[in-house]
Amino acid sequence: MNRTGVRSALTISLLVLGGCAGMSDTECRAANWYDLGYRDARFKLQSQDALYVQQCERHGVKIDAARYDEGFRQGRWDFPDRTPL
Repeated sequence: MNRTGVRSALTISLLVLGGCAGMSDTECRAANWYDLGYRDARFKLQSQDALYVQQCERHGVKIDAARYDEGFRQGRWDFPDRTPL
């Protein structure tokens, strides 16, 4: 695997592991939901909004699902794949 491939694999691994760890109170309150949706789509993840709702509800934070979905749709548009949604 070349350097770019290793870096990409490491970045994706960190994002996935970070998602497993959950979002802190501070992360939930400071989140840019559009950017999170865009990032998730860029890395070809399925929509993670339900996971973010679950993680942030325990901190009393309601996510901006509309902004997340908007970012996710834009990310899918900018980084399309060959599989249907």
